[in-house]
Amino acid sequence: MSDSDDNDDSISAEDSALFRSMVGPVATVRQDKRVRRRSLPSARPRMREADEAAVMAELLTDAPPDPDIETGDDLVHRREGVQHAVIRRLRRGHYRCQAEIDLHGMVVDVARQCLGEFLHEALERGYRCVRVIHGKGLRSGNRGPVLKIKVAGWLRQREEVLAYASARPVDGGTGALYVLLRKT
Repeated sequence: MSDSDDNDDSISAEDSALFRSMVGPVATVRQDKRVRRRSLPSARPRMREADEAAVMAELLTDAPPDPDIETGDDLVHRREGVQHAVIRRLRRGHYRCQAEIDLHGMVVDVARQCLGEFLHEALERGYRCVRVIHGKGLRSGNRGPVLKIKVAGWLRQREEVLAYASARPVDGGTGALYVLLRKT
């Protein structure tokens, strides 16, 4: 082949016949004026939006988790005006618990309802100190002690709760709380 053959764009009759025999019969494709487009998935991140909505719903219905609470930690809370000496006596178990409720192993919603009813009844009976057993969260795995954190938040929201502290080891230790209630 020479340089002049490289610039020649024409196909010989022999090459054309060979090409047509290899390709076979050809039909003209009718062009449809409508453009068919495959539907694309929505650009909205639906799962992320659903997750964010669930988080917001939980934040609005429950107390925010206290960052200071960790598995095994003692819980202590007192309302303004409650003396430190009262907390010290509460932590040492100097107040007689007049009633107790065992919440551990319950589903969160059921535990919340039971705790509310228990506190209401304790107030009606004039009890001043009760014990709430929430468990240590040993079966919660990586989530940590779910009820322990929830119960602490719920008690902080209750007007009738003056203070609470983790129980002595003999009464449940970090799996239970002594709760001091206001007088009615």
